[in-house]
Amino acid sequence: MKKPYCFISSLILSLVCVASAFCQSGKPLFPQTPGLVSYTHRESFEKDVPATLDTIKALGITDMEFSNLFGKSPESLRQLLDERGIACTSFGVGYDELVNNTEEVARKAKVLGASFVRVAWIPHKAPFKLEDAQKAVADFNRAGKVLKEEHGLTFCYHNHGYEFAPYGNGTLFDYLVLNTNPEYVSFELDILWAFHPGQDPAQLLKKYGERFKLMHLKDLRKGVKGDLTGSTSTENDVALGTGQINIPAVLKAAKKAGVQHYYIEDESKLKSVQVPQTMAYLKSLKE
Repeated sequence: MKKPYCFISSLILSLVCVASAFCQSGKPLFPQTPGLVSYTHRESFEKDVPATLDTIKALGITDMEFSNLFGKSPESLRQLLDERGIACTSFGVGYDELVNNTEEVARKAKVLGASFVRVAWIPHKAPFKLEDAQKAVADFNRAGKVLKEEHGLTFCYHNHGYEFAPYGNGTLFDYLVLNTNPEYVSFELDILWAFHPGQDPAQLLKKYGERFKLMHLKDLRKGVKGDLTGSTSTENDVALGTGQINIPAVLKAAKKAGVQHYYIEDESKLKSVQVPQTMAYLKSLKE
């Protein structure tokens, strides 16, 4: 009576092993090496730019978004990047700099070799209101047109949480997307700053598709409750896959949307541990 049972058990075990092996050998969900936001290593960059770039290159990262020149001229920073085979694909600037000094922003971006210019904060007195969004729409359309038509650069706005305040049948972020000219204004999706105010980053990607050209990869510590302030402790940044966000769903939606550059951003003090952990997690994912 035991032999049939043993045979069936062995057969089931074999099938489980085959299925497991099949799943493990599936197509990688995220085959590329992610980029990195310079803010991740801001303290190290302030002390020693070349050594910090060496640390980043040692991780295999060759794609970066800079929003600070760390005391260097764009020419000297570009030389340091070129020497290490690292590209600056996106250049982040402040809102006022974009609006009031668009030509100089374009010059610096082009010297660095960037294709994108990014702004990550709209000046406002909380809470973020319709008039703030309306002013941003006008400024982004105007500056974005100059960057695109005169310099061949793509402008992107990076969400920061407060834009998801309710408005009409949606949010003020919807207002920003729908009222900016897609020829001149694109977006960088920070998935933590979409999730923190209660949004689903994957659904945003499905909703607005190719409007999203860039992405910040980061995860929010489990148990943290979000809001519309656009603020949370930097220590709530955790390695991808250990927080609250459904990273595989986001990456699948991002691939369909045509996101061009993915940058890890880890603002925590544990970045030296968490960035490699994030990279290993991304490499482990299968479709």
